[in-house]
Amino acid sequence: MEELTVATAQFEHRSGDKSYNLEIIESLSQKAASQGAKVIAFHECSITGYTFARKLNREQMLGLAEFVPNGPSVERLIQIARRHEITILAGLFEKDKEKRMYKCYVCVDGEGLKARHHKLHPFINPHLSPGSSYTVFDIHGWKCGILICYDNNIIENVRATSLLGADVIFMPHVTMCTPSSRPGAGFVDPILWDNRHKDPTSLRIEFDGMKGRQWLMKWLPARAYDNAIYAVFSNPIGMDDDQLKNGCSMVIDPFGDIITECRKLDDDFALATLNPEKLKQAGGFRYKNARRPELYRDILGREHVPVQKVAWLSNQKNN
Repeated sequence: MEELTVATAQFEHRSGDKSYNLEIIESLSQKAASQGAKVIAFHECSITGYTFARKLNREQMLGLAEFVPNGPSVERLIQIARRHEITILAGLFEKDKEKRMYKCYVCVDGEGLKARHHKLHPFINPHLSPGSSYTVFDIHGWKCGILICYDNNIIENVRATSLLGADVIFMPHVTMCTPSSRPGAGFVDPILWDNRHKDPTSLRIEFDGMKGRQWLMKWLPARAYDNAIYAVFSNPIGMDDDQLKNGCSMVIDPFGDIITECRKLDDDFALATLNPEKLKQAGGFRYKNARRPELYRDILGREHVPVQKVAWLSNQKNN
């Protein structure tokens, strides 16, 4: 493998406005490519918008979702990738001919669809089906995986994707700044976003504190460190329906160190060069080689009924 320059992006999407969101995706892709990026990653549901989907019934969701790869949004994404000679990863809601729906994240280049991943742990709308497999594929000689938002909170998913050969895991999110049982969690007042140019300090305190980045730093670097992978984290900034998101899209190397991060209070991207030597220099490479599966194979394989509760959705009603 050779070094690979990757961009991770953040932007304020518009709910349900695919045309606008794709325009922003093209603008950021063009700028990243002009600065040497071979790949750019956007956040979960960056094409369609995300949190507003909690309010949609089945027919509305079917109207929003598209076929993949033959739907108009993925076809447009391929055109953007071809025009700017860059590989693009972005998210949307997918439907199939049987009217099943998925939270989907795609990777495309100028030749077409390279990979897609269905979120293993969807929750934003009850009409979404969970994915049933891991995703590992090739980008410019690098083995890559995809895990969407909540997928990354279950540590077995990251380890499994790594054991399947992924050197890079793209981790698109719409996260942070929501209530939970965790101390310090909660929504951030949208007024702070509206006033960000006059008073960036108050907004940055909220974004960087326990409601946002400090929580992320409790676990995200560990996913990269323990598995000796590059973690490419992407997250929106600004208003997502009625919730404010804090961006801080970043790339973390196999040592668990942040090597690039978006810090603007605006649409932005950050570039990182991935170095293959780090994959074997990092401690996680040694730790994976030292595993003794006979000790925990039966433990990990025990029957278990999954329970998934999202605190800020507990009082929401879906049709």
